Amino acid sequence: MTVIKNQKSNTYEVRTYYKDWTGVRKQKTKRGFKRKCDAQEWERAFKLKENLSLDMYFEDFVDLYLNDIKSRIKYNTWLTKKHIVEKKILPYFSKKKLQEIKPSDIRQWQNTMMNYRNKQGEGYSQVYLKTIHNQLSAILNHAVNFYDLKSNAARKAGSMGKERTKEMLFWTKEEYMKFIEAVADKPISFYAFEILYWCGVRMGELLALTPADFDFQACTIRINKSYQRLEGKDIITDPKTTKRNRMITMPEFLSEELESYIGMLYGLNENDRIFQISKSYLHHEMDRGVKLSGVKRIRIHDLRHSHVSLLINMGYSAVAIGERVGHESVEITYRYAHLFPTIQTEMAENLNQEREEYLDE
Repeated sequence: MTVIKNQKSNTYEVRTYYKDWTGVRKQKTKRGFKRKCDAQEWERAFKLKENLSLDMYFEDFVDLYLNDIKSRIKYNTWLTKKHIVEKKILPYFSKKKLQEIKPSDIRQWQNTMMNYRNKQGEGYSQVYLKTIHNQLSAILNHAVNFYDLKSNAARKAGSMGKERTKEMLFWTKEEYMKFIEAVADKPISFYAFEILYWCGVRMGELLALTPADFDFQACTIRINKSYQRLEGKDIITDPKTTKRNRMITMPEFLSEELESYIGMLYGLNENDRIFQISKSYLHHEMDRGVKLSGVKRIRIHDLRHSHVSLLINMGYSAVAIGERVGHESVEITYRYAHLFPTIQTEMAENLNQEREEYLDE
């Protein structure tokens, strides 16, 4: 290690050497330390991190963790994790040594999170408490699985908060028809909602569509990408899973509508986005349509639920529906079964009829 004082800036800098994962020797320089002891402490922590020592600070391991997972998850998911770690976890554990974090430390942190109140006297939701605990547990679990940490203190401490009970709202076909009439005055809104309802695509999939994705002779839409607005930039990503990469056959009326609409978009190239609007715009249009039509308010994602529920009601199998909407497994599609209590009534009536016919024989 070399600690040098920069006479011009009156600060200290560190020059140290390490070997990267391929075994190549490299130099690392860090400048701007006001005190020599701070420079020495940084170099000590850097060596521990490079040697993957469990004596490293938690904040140094978090750097390893975030870099490890960055290429394995979607960028927006990574940004969400990074935000939670920086705002809710690092302030409490940054200078603790990784292997010295105990379940009692986790419990104290949990109590701090659960007792937090903002200026309005509001605390974190049960779902958010569960989310931030799961993130801390994921970091420590990463250390257990890949860096030989003996145990996950967050798992031993027990969880906090509760999982969200995911309510599946949906519109009946009649409700949707009332809504779509209310937004028909804006073509871009009208056709966006038409695709969402009649094809069951996700909002990110809708906003990524280009003219090249449509085959109007075959009445198909190719779904092979997703759009997001992240850090002020338009980002197009690949599907999260292979099941999401699919071809959807449109009803004929929708194919004709979209062929006419896209043909009217002057100057649009084959690989330009058709719906150059934001997610907030669609939320606003949903609010406007609900107010004008008088139908109940649902989320935009619930249009996807509405599409699935419509197909279930038409008698299609869970396997066929799952392939159309890009569910990763058929079990996901089966979660929609409760949307149709009328089917259960029909089943009971048919069973009753079967029994009556047997008794009449």
